[in-house]
Amino acid sequence: MSQSLLIISRQAPWSGPGAREALDIALAGGAFELPVGMLFLDDGVLQLAVGQTPEAVQQKDLTANLQALPMFGVEALYACAQSLALRGLRETSLDVERLDSDGLRALIDRYDQVITL
Repeated sequence: MSQSLLIISRQAPWSGPGAREALDIALAGGAFELPVGMLFLDDGVLQLAVGQTPEAVQQKDLTANLQALPMFGVEALYACAQSLALRGLRETSLDVERLDSDGLRALIDRYDQVITL
């Protein structure tokens, strides 16, 4: 049986390589049919903001990678409800399950391996 993998993405889309690396790991795991989940936490929820303009900061758009997650079998997508609220994000670009602190603990406990970027 495959080990399940939870990737926790905590970086804003263009604050460094962490956001892109988290997406790359999730896509690679999904391509190899691993049970992969992805949690957006802290500034990582900013990746889910609608209407981003990465060209304004001369960066590549992560939207295509985010939208490809379900096509690669990564359908378990979560976001910290408190992180979303603190950043004023009511609407997200992906359909994610919003979790409170108890839900976050239970989620992390369900996975065999956890990677935080």
